[in-house]
Amino acid sequence: MKILEVCEFSSGICGVWNRVLSESLEFIKLGYDITIFSSDIEKGTGKIVSHKDNINGVNIIRFNSRKNFFSKNVNSFNFKEEFNRLNPDAVITHTIHPHSFQALELCRKKNIPCFLVTHAPFNVKRVFPLNLITSVYYFFIVKPKIRKFSRIFTITKWEVPYLEKLGIDKTKLVYAPNGIPENFFRKKIIPFKGKKIMFFGRIAPVKNIEVLVSAFRKIDKNITLEIIGPVEKGYEEIQELGDEKIKFLPPLYSLEEKIKKMQEADIFILPSFREAMPQSLLEAMSLGKIVVSSDTDGGKEILKDMQNGLLFRIDSEKELINSINKVLSMSKKEITTIQENARKTAESFQWKKIIEKIGKTIITS
Repeated sequence: MKILEVCEFSSGICGVWNRVLSESLEFIKLGYDITIFSSDIEKGTGKIVSHKDNINGVNIIRFNSRKNFFSKNVNSFNFKEEFNRLNPDAVITHTIHPHSFQALELCRKKNIPCFLVTHAPFNVKRVFPLNLITSVYYFFIVKPKIRKFSRIFTITKWEVPYLEKLGIDKTKLVYAPNGIPENFFRKKIIPFKGKKIMFFGRIAPVKNIEVLVSAFRKIDKNITLEIIGPVEKGYEEIQELGDEKIKFLPPLYSLEEKIKKMQEADIFILPSFREAMPQSLLEAMSLGKIVVSSDTDGGKEILKDMQNGLLFRIDSEKELINSINKVLSMSKKEITTIQENARKTAESFQWKKIIEKIGKTIITS
């Protein structure tokens, strides 16, 4: 079966791109023929990347793209000609953006099933002009068209009410969250030492690294903080917050290198202002790490406070400090219980389970 995946970015550190690539690699294992269409822009840097690529059997084709004035995201890229040449059996398109509706239109002309992965774009705080434009876009473009997709895959449960407000029947929704590769679960849970805190992911304003650094400096313990990932263009000054105990380290693109590095952490902290479905949080949990997250929609959906991790109020330095100190004062038994519960939670997000559900949906649609 020939499946086309369509997304904004296929280069750089991006949650959506991580989902698309991981999903595609799982499909390859099952014998599917996978191609990815995307823009030629690298997420986070804005660099133009090569128009053709291949990652472990996944064919990638990138197109010249345009940005709009109000957003850093890609506005549109035209892939009609290449779509007709490829002639896929099914299309999975990601995010509620113009490329998804272009894919829908092309699929309807050829009577090809087209599936949308929403990536929970709701409940986002925007500046007034962009908020107004988004509202108009959703009312006049999204609402009339989104119901025409064959099925809609939701990566979270919290986004379902928003989709229902767009007039989508629940029977058309399929819960298919981001998955975790088996490699993470092959590792033993490393005993807690209380020596290293880690953030792993894209270093951007939405991640609120400032509150993490500020809270860390008020922790009176012999502990270090490592902040690992690519720095978003225009946000480079954040690295000036580093010192002998706070290290900013470059991104790791190899899965095994990433796992090895994450294994060094005792506490994994995600202090974001917003998270839809936090992949890095689940990855840390799959390794049995003690995780601390701000109470974003995504964080609250995964974590139960003091059971499989800890939650603190968004942007509350005081609560974050309390959470870190609470972890550092826990007994060995309390730590072990949370570590085991974290891994147990993550096990339900294994890719092999999720891809089976997605594949069955595609075949029966």
